[in-house]
Amino acid sequence: MSPTAPATSASGRPEGVGRATGVLDLGGRLLRGPLPLRTIALGAVGSALLLIGSIGAGGTLVHDPVLGSGPLSALRYGHGRDLAVTVVYTGFALLVWAWVRLGRGVLAHLVDARGVLLAMSAWLLPMLPAPPLFTRDVYSYLGQGLLALHGLDPYAVGPSVLAGPIPENVHPTWQTTPAPYGPLFIGVAKGVILLAGHDVIASVIVMRLVLLAGLAMVVLALPGLVAHLGGRLPVALWLVAASPMTVVHLVGGPHNDLLMIGLLLLGTLLVLEGRHGWGIGLASAAMAIKATGGLVLPFLVWVWAAHLAGSPRQRFVRAVVPALGIFAVVFGSCMALAKVGFGWLPALSAPGMIVNYLSAPTGFGQVLHTLVSLFADVDTWPFVDFGRAVGSLALAAVIGWQWWQARAGGVIAIRRAAVVLVAAALLSPTVLPWYLTWGLALACALPWTPRALSYVVGASIALVLAYYPDGEQAMYHWPFVAVGIAAAVLGSASLLRYDPLGFNDFLGRRQRGG
Repeated sequence: MSPTAPATSASGRPEGVGRATGVLDLGGRLLRGPLPLRTIALGAVGSALLLIGSIGAGGTLVHDPVLGSGPLSALRYGHGRDLAVTVVYTGFALLVWAWVRLGRGVLAHLVDARGVLLAMSAWLLPMLPAPPLFTRDVYSYLGQGLLALHGLDPYAVGPSVLAGPIPENVHPTWQTTPAPYGPLFIGVAKGVILLAGHDVIASVIVMRLVLLAGLAMVVLALPGLVAHLGGRLPVALWLVAASPMTVVHLVGGPHNDLLMIGLLLLGTLLVLEGRHGWGIGLASAAMAIKATGGLVLPFLVWVWAAHLAGSPRQRFVRAVVPALGIFAVVFGSCMALAKVGFGWLPALSAPGMIVNYLSAPTGFGQVLHTLVSLFADVDTWPFVDFGRAVGSLALAAVIGWQWWQARAGGVIAIRRAAVVLVAAALLSPTVLPWYLTWGLALACALPWTPRALSYVVGASIALVLAYYPDGEQAMYHWPFVAVGIAAAVLGSASLLRYDPLGFNDFLGRRQRGG
């Protein structure tokens, strides 16, 4: 079956599309897509199961007022916890199934942006009250906000210097680690603690709601970005807003990357539309959430320069000087409001404590160590450090080359900025699954082929399954990894083919033979 041809059910309706009908003009062009009601319901059931399973299998509290001593406490131990984990993975499977079905409808021009947004809303709603899923990072966010609220420097000390329910739930890795986030996010975390009144469960929910502002900015920016960059709005929304990476990691987590991405996309749109100062300001605010956002700023300067008159050098100077001024004002204001200094810069190395092969340089170092270990008993860190040094040089070369090649501005600059964000995720010393959303969020507004989208589906599945629901990594449980890869391959193929395993053909042959 062609990737652009919709599968049909026995009733003749496109697979995954409910009874609501679309409106077609005389040329057959879809003006308003049908609502894929059954597909939306399927994903909503999956999200509901994720919520139910997360109560026992997610990033639960050390001293949990919900599961502490009542009948639900059985979900935290033994067979009860095994059942909760099974429910989580079942919910994830249904969510992915629904997302792939929705993607087939989008590719076939049978589902429009309205249908994707409805699916996104239905799938995200059960995540709002859920315990953290596939991570415990939100407790670190809250711990850092609590430090700032007590007048301590979160760039100098870790949450372990405080006592109470929030610090005790921070993952052991981050108990003594300074915050690697920008001053604006420290201010956000501080505000969340003030709003929630130090209650851990309420703080997680409030943090999730605050970070959803990032998703709102993504949805607001994508129509304009698609118009500038040549993509399709339903595809862009399906890739980012309704993706399992967004539902499970960015919202279910939740992760502050969502707020950074939202500010970055809205700032990029404003620069493309000629509102350069406001756009640079929002992109600077994105960097004040997480340093990664700063990688896009030099590319936005090229876009600004391309809108000006004069020689190339004159245009660049006339763009870069005010851009630097705006950046200084925005970043300085964030530091002043959060009452923090420049300590976040050395703290950026903190995630380097995590060692896994999702980072290409770290994986390269691990492979070298494994090979040398066949002949000698050596420590792994020199090899990991060597691989990371090579990766840092490679990343610097990629950034420099892509930036120089982007000097024409416009679409080329944004495309190359997206390449840099992807390279930053893959070549960083530490790579966590949701880092791949950085570049995807910016690139989703560009034109995509069905084949390329199928690769995104496979990568999304594999990356979510790289961690267990409680936030511990699963990348060295090789049977589990094999299952995750198989699921990723199946999901990828399913976007392009309705029945990639040939079950229908097999059943048809059995029926004819009978």
